[in-house]
Amino acid sequence: MNGARHSVFDAAFIRSVVESLPNPLIVIDGSENICLANTAAENYFQVSSNILLRHKLSDIVPFSSPVFSAVAQARLTTGLVNEYSVPVGTPRLGGERLVDIQATVMGDDVAFVLIMLLERSMALKIDRQLTSRGAARSVSGMASMLAHEIKNPLAGIRGAAQLLEPALGSEDRVLARLICDETDRIRDLVDQMEVFTDERPLEKQPLNIHAVLERVKRLVMASATDGVSLREDYDPSLPPVMGNRDQLVQVFLNLVKNAVEAIQQGGMAGEVHLTTAFRQGIRLTVPGSTERITLPLEVCIYDTGPGVPEELRPNIFDPFVTTKPGGKGLGLALVAKIVRDHGGIVECVGRDRGVCFRVLLPMLRGTDAPGIFGGENAV
Repeated sequence: MNGARHSVFDAAFIRSVVESLPNPLIVIDGSENICLANTAAENYFQVSSNILLRHKLSDIVPFSSPVFSAVAQARLTTGLVNEYSVPVGTPRLGGERLVDIQATVMGDDVAFVLIMLLERSMALKIDRQLTSRGAARSVSGMASMLAHEIKNPLAGIRGAAQLLEPALGSEDRVLARLICDETDRIRDLVDQMEVFTDERPLEKQPLNIHAVLERVKRLVMASATDGVSLREDYDPSLPPVMGNRDQLVQVFLNLVKNAVEAIQQGGMAGEVHLTTAFRQGIRLTVPGSTERITLPLEVCIYDTGPGVPEELRPNIFDPFVTTKPGGKGLGLALVAKIVRDHGGIVECVGRDRGVCFRVLLPMLRGTDAPGIFGGENAV
């Protein structure tokens, strides 16, 4: 390896590594002075590194920016902190631009913090999922009205076909039966769509997410899982989540069953891997509000199936988008709705083999209910 030439990393080599990074990167000291900036940072802020090194962090980001709280949290936790949808900019840039940032301390010296600016890939996903709520409510009202108006004439069509059927010949009777079957299929589809029009507040309670996943595992193992093994890797220290048990079971049951079916359709043995983790640094701004919420509870469902085509991933949670032969494309749309109703986000991440569905949820805030890990919520 070329690294053997640099068993002791000299300043020139480290500088070349920093300069090769495609994302803007700056390092600040304990007084918030900028003491390092790479070429990508020069391009982003449209000034030379010599000029950047004469300024403080407060000179390039608004004083109220979450960047400062991220830096403080990185120093406090000595870990990596992520902030999404953060305004960063200068008058020279012509206004603020929104980016994702990562902040982490450098080595054992918590005074020096490395800040990297990233493309807003995650922020855009979050915005797309959260800002769709208002539009979804408007559409859901229309969908509810249309569902009612469609089901009434369907019942009349089916009833007329049933009345005609006994008086018809054998060939025409087949057509009458076809009318009945097709009206039943449309009615079932409308019934499924009505789920998306339900905007009633969720009945929530403190839940142990591992109890939810254990319930899902039992349900999946009770069905055909030939050639598919389930593996778990849980963080036992996770705090509770405020949620609706039945709906969260439905979310993860849909995702795990999809993973199992994807492997089985590929015709090869495979594995579904369930993981949970606490991601302290994941925070975002709620659209239309200055409030920043945390989504520290992470649940991932990995599979070794054929995966989801890259061109479908951005729209995989839209209704009628599916990779299943004969699928209706409503399962993942319902998953996205339920996760949104819980204040979380869900995303589809491609892998070298298979796919990962990642669900981020807020943890329980305020006073926890007594005996939270007892009774039916126990793992």
